[in-house]
Amino acid sequence: QVQLVESGGVLVQPGGSLRLSCAASGSIFSINAMGWYRQAPGKEREFVAAISWSGGDTYYADSVKGRFTISRDNAKNTVSLQLNSLKPDDTAVYYCAAGKSTAWIAAMGTRITTWGQGTQVTVSS
Repeated sequence: QVQLVESGGVLVQPGGSLRLSCAASGSIFSINAMGWYRQAPGKEREFVAAISWSGGDTYYADSVKGRFTISRDNAKNTVSLQLNSLKPDDTAVYYCAAGKSTAWIAAMGTRITTWGQGTQVTVSS
């Protein structure tokens, strides 16, 4: 099994930035990609971004392209999400996910079985 632990969620003003991190442990050899989803109150969980574990292949939701950047540190088994130009609509619980590929993570949605516990991001003045 793979365990995921997110960190970095805070209250930030509109236009601000923050960085989320996700640390993976356990059977890391079984995954090829990691990514992020988010879930706002009353809404479904939605895909944000994904990155391959070895090749650096990245995939973003249209709503965050140009504002968010996903990166990985293989030595530390971590994936980070840099969030810039934040908007109130970015307010959500952000969840880390792991899976077979970036496309798989983006497509599987709630059928993904490996999740972190989530970290709250609130964008408000």
